[in-house]
Amino acid sequence: MPPVRRAGTGPEAEDPEYAGQYRLEARLGSGGMGVVHLARSPSGRRLAVKVVHAEYAEDPEFRARFRQEVAAARRVSGAFTAPVVDADPQAPRPWMATLYIPGPTLAEHVKRSGPLPPDDTVQLAAGLAEALRDIHRVGVVHRDLKPSNVLLAADGPKVIDFGISRPADSELRTETGKLIGTPPFMAPEQFQRPRAVGPAADVFALGSVLVHAATGRGPFESESPYIVAYQVVHDEADLAGVPDELLPLIQRCLAKNPEERPTPDALMTVLRAVRGPHAPAPRGPVPLVPQQRTPEPHSLPGGRAERDGGGATDTHVKAASGESAPRIAEGTPEPLADEPGSGPDELVPDESAADGLVPDESVADEPGTRRRGIRRWTLSGLAAAVLLGAAGTAVALRPFDGTDSSGGGRPRISAATAEAWRPWVTGLEAGKSAGSGARPAFCSYGADALYCSRRGVEAARVDPDDGRVVWSRPSAAGRPGEGEAISAPVFSGGLVRTVSPDGGRLRALDPTTHRVRWSRDVSGYEGGVYSSGDTVLLAAPDGTVTAVNGATNKERWSHPLPGHARPVFFSYGDGRTAYAVTTAGDGSQTLVTAVDAMRGTTRWHASLDGHLTPAGSGPGGTLLLTESDSRTRTTAVVRYDPERRAERRVALSAPVSAAGAVTSGDRVYVLGADGGLVAVDTAREGSAKAQRWRLETSVSNASPLVAADGRLYFSAADGRLLAVDAERGEVIGETRSRGGAAGRGFLDLMAAPVVADGKVFATAPDGTVFAVDGRNPAGW
Repeated sequence: MPPVRRAGTGPEAEDPEYAGQYRLEARLGSGGMGVVHLARSPSGRRLAVKVVHAEYAEDPEFRARFRQEVAAARRVSGAFTAPVVDADPQAPRPWMATLYIPGPTLAEHVKRSGPLPPDDTVQLAAGLAEALRDIHRVGVVHRDLKPSNVLLAADGPKVIDFGISRPADSELRTETGKLIGTPPFMAPEQFQRPRAVGPAADVFALGSVLVHAATGRGPFESESPYIVAYQVVHDEADLAGVPDELLPLIQRCLAKNPEERPTPDALMTVLRAVRGPHAPAPRGPVPLVPQQRTPEPHSLPGGRAERDGGGATDTHVKAASGESAPRIAEGTPEPLADEPGSGPDELVPDESAADGLVPDESVADEPGTRRRGIRRWTLSGLAAAVLLGAAGTAVALRPFDGTDSSGGGRPRISAATAEAWRPWVTGLEAGKSAGSGARPAFCSYGADALYCSRRGVEAARVDPDDGRVVWSRPSAAGRPGEGEAISAPVFSGGLVRTVSPDGGRLRALDPTTHRVRWSRDVSGYEGGVYSSGDTVLLAAPDGTVTAVNGATNKERWSHPLPGHARPVFFSYGDGRTAYAVTTAGDGSQTLVTAVDAMRGTTRWHASLDGHLTPAGSGPGGTLLLTESDSRTRTTAVVRYDPERRAERRVALSAPVSAAGAVTSGDRVYVLGADGGLVAVDTAREGSAKAQRWRLETSVSNASPLVAADGRLYFSAADGRLLAVDAERGEVIGETRSRGGAAGRGFLDLMAAPVVADGKVFATAPDGTVFAVDGRNPAGW
């Protein structure tokens, strides 16, 4: 399309046609510092290009600040910002190009739709705390965090406009007597001692942004920026209307003394308890699945969203500095024998309800037991267990398919599937305990059935052929933290296992009648509950590991594992081997112990260099792992051969931020938070030969990866399911988006797809479950 021109005789009566090699197609908006254009790269990718006003291009100080903005944006470019693609601060009209991110700013959303609901405000708080953590980790202080600089993208909030940010090592300082920022969202020290502003100022701004998100106004308001400045320095914040669960946290953020404000890491820890299943993973054994946030606002070049059009919006104009507030300067289950469980945890309430549903009182805590607060236990997609503990977080992945109850093997394609099966979509009805707002479902597969859960649904059995809900068991209501589906059911040992939303109760359900076959109090394990085949591993805070028969609730063994204070477990294939993992506090060593899950005996024991996380088992009994640095970026892939006690380490050509990984044979596939997908062949010598391909999917913070039949599958936050050819590294299939209600779900955790029986099952933010033909991704 022709370049956008405007009438007039001023210095910018005619906009440039290009910024570097990028053709400017439409003006998104204009601010005091520059103009933001919608542009296209030569490959067709949509970009937002900021071109400075001609008058500022002649100002040496402005050019210096623009160079600093570009440098700061490049430092933090990744999951929580609009990634920088290219820039030329030295051009006659300096410019910077970032990926175009659809979605309104927080300011726009609140203006059009009103304040966010409490749940979304809590999720926004967690996303922005995580964003500030990553921004501060690279030594940058934003100094102008406000609603117009927060994009509500499909995969979570993005912080934009680093025009007045300052790297810690910058030689450019604020001049004495010159204030820079937007008064309603500035910290007291920005008015009092602007040259000494540090990361705590961003935390103060975060508190103000959250008040705006929750109430539609700021904590300090006046038509005069000077009165606002006085209020910020001297007055108490107006927090009327702030959700109760966020009130103490926001009060801490708005402390006048910077030293009294929490760090982003501390905020994330507090918010994890509030948010439950959406909580980010703390530092510790790095999870295979990034828990902190979820997928993706972009379409692939030439993808469905672009083919359908989708006009340019003004979402990037705020990055140019157009502000709303004044700115100062700048199969069939096997029969189960009636075998009693062990100890006081036994419970067989099959006849407790005529309709087969067990009232919540029937699984009340036995005398002498107690719950230890609210602990959220998250299980996404094909994960067998997720531990959310104070000391460390890990995800143990175990695939399910149509071969047997424990997974492994290739999917079966029946004659009925091949000849008559058609794609379907279905919803899971949730009870009153579900609360408001749609949330994704989490599913697994076993014995020719799909088992799913979501908010308000403890478990539901879905017919994989037509999507019919065979039965659905609602979550128990009336207890704090309950009523949300936070884990996928696990089918194993002929039963369907679930964990209560507070992490305190493990139940085994009959897959046909959905009655409780046994129940066990696991509150004392504080989330340390893992599945390994038909064995449940319980890791106690004192380091004792107890193994329970998942079919009978009988204890198999119980003892500590030498060298592991409190291990996290990973399990693959048939689940006979569980890998206990403990990482040193400084990340220098990782202890891995291979344990026979049924007997409790040690098969091998190794201490490996670096902060490692298992990704999957390889051929010949090898274990494939990923290595991460102090910024939780995956930097290498490690292949460990326990028989020869040998390891092969393959460094990635570039670190991958907040990565998830999956294995297939000798290969490890690493998916980064920014959508970069890398294939590494650990059987090849040398990093250059081992790294087979890299694909930029533009799907930020996607669901966990699934590898099956030579393909990789993952979901995006807008409900799209994508398929990638694992050999060639090409996108070969993509469904349409299936988003939730407007303004909701932009931070929901996405579940991994499930591949079984020639089909691919996926879930969407609107709470639906759908199935597509796994044999023909191009036809999705």
